[in-house]
Amino acid sequence: MAGASDQVYSRVGGLAFQNPAMSASPESVAAPFPAHLPAAWRDHWFPVAFLRDLDRARPSSFTLLEQDLVLWWEVASGRWRAFPDLCPHRLVPLSEGRINEDGQLECPYHGWCFDGDGLCRRIPQAEPGSSASERRSSCRSFATAEAQGLLFVFAGDSTAAAAVPLPTVPVIDDECDGPWLLQDTFRDLPMDALTLLENVLDVSHVNFTHHGTVGQRGNAAPVRAELRTSGPQGFTVFWEEGPRQGRLGSQHTTFAAPALMWHDLTAASLGRILTVVYATPIRRGECRLFARFPFQFRSPWPRRLLRLRPLWLQHLGNHKVLEDDQIFLHWQERELERRGRSGAATQAFHLATGADLYVQALHDWVNLHGGDPFPSAPLPPRLDRLALMDREQAHTRHCAACSGALRAIRRWRPVVATLPWLALLAIAWWHTPLALAVGGAVAVAAGALLRQLGLWEQALLTGDTRPPRNRGGGRSWGPPPSLSRRPSSPPDGPLPGSAPAPLTPAAPAPAARS
Repeated sequence: MAGASDQVYSRVGGLAFQNPAMSASPESVAAPFPAHLPAAWRDHWFPVAFLRDLDRARPSSFTLLEQDLVLWWEVASGRWRAFPDLCPHRLVPLSEGRINEDGQLECPYHGWCFDGDGLCRRIPQAEPGSSASERRSSCRSFATAEAQGLLFVFAGDSTAAAAVPLPTVPVIDDECDGPWLLQDTFRDLPMDALTLLENVLDVSHVNFTHHGTVGQRGNAAPVRAELRTSGPQGFTVFWEEGPRQGRLGSQHTTFAAPALMWHDLTAASLGRILTVVYATPIRRGECRLFARFPFQFRSPWPRRLLRLRPLWLQHLGNHKVLEDDQIFLHWQERELERRGRSGAATQAFHLATGADLYVQALHDWVNLHGGDPFPSAPLPPRLDRLALMDREQAHTRHCAACSGALRAIRRWRPVVATLPWLALLAIAWWHTPLALAVGGAVAVAAGALLRQLGLWEQALLTGDTRPPRNRGGGRSWGPPPSLSRRPSSPPDGPLPGSAPAPLTPAAPAPAARS
């Protein structure tokens, strides 16, 4: 990354955005994304992964704006590289290959090898003295950058990337008022990036949609917000009263076009709390959510306590909040498509109150400045409820913490399952009160642990189709009738660190998410 003297900033709504240090060489040429992409989406940086979830020893894949990419670490330059995910030889995905002994990306089909600039450095089948066409044997290279724990890829021509600021949240780099505690998650969602952004900007849905997780219906109230700035780069909104009927303080909201938003508030009793959401478009009807929850607590104790919780357990709590509205958002966007998409949103929706200011501002930006990233592509067929609750493919397999937890649970469950039997054998062998007491305790503890491991395993694979808001008078964790053959998900609750201020990727900084 560039040093402080090399950093360049632009401003949106009075907030700074940092220019990146890029990994694309000047001579590399970016592969064109679909021609229909509006400039507001094409000439922009998008996060594609948290750095902690990438493996430098092997390539991985990601789809950005319908372009399949292979992401890999080049040892020679010490940089992440991004190519189109196909070999120029026979068009197979390079992400199925490997990083060879020379630190080059090797195709799995015939062993063609590529350096970080996309040049083919080895063709094992080539005759001595022969040479392939450099243009046809090379891969195109996209500009990449690292910042704030994320890997970004530039969707436009890599030669233009240096002039475009990287969409970071500047305040996270400012620790004048104390260190930040960041809690992060991500998930591939079965909805458009615009549908996600509309949802997380909407501060008024939290108390109803997320009742029972991070909201309460009793906190619903009018939202008297003010649009402070708007234009091609996004907009800012100020809500003086703020969430929870003013008990948490005023809230500032920033939408940094085309795919970043955050809510920011300072609660007198807690400290400063942000809810940050990136909506990275994958293809029509799919996006990857990156949610970040930065805290600056007044007391050191919340930070210490939150750090005790493993990341994978935090992610299970995050899933609960994300799934609160996943089913109906997936269905809602199909109804909006039938009525004319964003261009007809103000007619299709009945935006009747001041709480709808955020939604109106987003669709105004789309229609005046941004455009639809997939104007001609239809939505895929609607998924059923169980498919919408998938966690394994949408998150776990891509997350280093959660995939590691799943492997560990599956490794330890058979071991734990033997403990009750060993305890019974010990009781039968010694026939003493001490053996009975110890063996009985071990058997009960092992049985309880085995059950909990099963619940955790299931929770890493799939969610519950019944949102907590609809579970009636108490929190019930048993499986619904439609899912009676699978274990129920573990108890949900506020996102880690959400008490007493609820936190999620959605609306008010402490009471946001979706």
